[in-house]
Amino acid sequence: MDFIKRAGLYLRQKIGRTLLITLVMSAIMIFVLAGIIIQNAAIQATNSAKNAAGTTVTLSANREKAFAAMRKSQESASSSSSSSTTRPSISLPGVSITTAEKIAALSNVAGYQFSNSASVNASGFTAITTTSSSGGFKGGPAGDTSTQGDITISGVSTTAAETNFKSKAYTITSGRGITSADKNTNNVVIESELATSNKLKVGDTIKVKTTATTSKTYEMKIVGIYKAKTTSGSAAQGGPGQQSDPSNTIFSSYTFAGTVNGDSTTVTSVVYTLTDSSKEAAFTKAAKKLVSSSFSLTSSAETYALLMKPMKNVQSFANKIVWVVGIAGTIILALITVLMIRERRHEIGVLMSLGESKVKIVLQLFSELFAILVVSLVIAGVAGNFVGNAVGKQLVSQQTTATQTTTAGAGFGGGRGGGSGAPTAGAANRGTMAATGSQVQTLKTKLSGSAMAELGGLGLGIIAIAVVAGSTPIFRLKPKKILSNE
Repeated sequence: MDFIKRAGLYLRQKIGRTLLITLVMSAIMIFVLAGIIIQNAAIQATNSAKNAAGTTVTLSANREKAFAAMRKSQESASSSSSSSTTRPSISLPGVSITTAEKIAALSNVAGYQFSNSASVNASGFTAITTTSSSGGFKGGPAGDTSTQGDITISGVSTTAAETNFKSKAYTITSGRGITSADKNTNNVVIESELATSNKLKVGDTIKVKTTATTSKTYEMKIVGIYKAKTTSGSAAQGGPGQQSDPSNTIFSSYTFAGTVNGDSTTVTSVVYTLTDSSKEAAFTKAAKKLVSSSFSLTSSAETYALLMKPMKNVQSFANKIVWVVGIAGTIILALITVLMIRERRHEIGVLMSLGESKVKIVLQLFSELFAILVVSLVIAGVAGNFVGNAVGKQLVSQQTTATQTTTAGAGFGGGRGGGSGAPTAGAANRGTMAATGSQVQTLKTKLSGSAMAELGGLGLGIIAIAVVAGSTPIFRLKPKKILSNE
């Protein structure tokens, strides 16, 4: 064990060089640890977001098929009459509630949410009017007023499962939300601004009229008031020509929205939440057997992948940091070892002439670097988390901005033919993104024992490779030749 004692004596004697190597190795360890911390945090954030969001499958009308039918109809009309001025439109079928409930009975379904929508006009109260600075939309409808009203009734199974309420964009401030017990009732939840401007409170009743030529009046009972913190939800609720102010959205049971539409047997879409995301393909395959090709089943996997893209990019970048810094650190330490051996040729020659084995000489060099590594690990443990947190925040910020830009450029389809303003699969996907988007914009970095153990293992590997690579010349040296050249 004399080589360990000699290593300690050398480090104390060459204190300046020891500090310099400690500084170099500490920098290497800090950046490697930062990469490990960021990588672990990105993996944890990805798993947490996946568990929180769950996997959902949306059943709605097949818009692609509807558009294909519309184009075919246009071609037939143009060939028979070149002077036709009929405005192109699509008709999207509603999802049968009976069929939707059969799908809900399949295995792997944790819960489901019916969504329906109806456009009506306020009767006895006033809708909120919003005027944009460009003189565009107001809070009321635009376009064909025979089908578009100034109030949207958004029918749901429960408001607790509605994406805006799940994401806290909408919160109940008085009374309660819509529950499954409100099925087949006229109970509604209105927005606080609409309630304030019309002096409405929980327990009051309001009336709306359908937009048909022969209008029908419905009376609704207010059971709750919600506050819309953002206007993003309105974009998901309304299609083209709908009101832009979310205060004009009234939530009810999906059955009431169906009654207003004149069809209580269908809904616009159904969102199924699965218990096991790995069985999503099997569920989709089984569900497709129960519906016709006029309907589509859209998984949230694509939306989830888009939301997770920043974390995946950060994880990939952190992995590259570990590899690049590790390889560069190995090369640097190997070069330092080569220079140390070149300067210590006389010392090595004396030791070899005294009968010291070459292996022990190499172990002395390894012991010197190992002692420096221990100190560097302590320094890295103190500074690594701060560096990882700063770098991680910057990376997430850049990647999230890039993803949001790509998402905004891609856009989504929306709107329903016939002017009912019901949400479609595209709107459902937007709602999913609104509900889970905040989960991928932060990165919680923390120093763990496993991260330090991984760093220690990498550090040992780096100095082992550096020593072996740098001390190769020792095995070719002969003590007589070394001392004779002095």
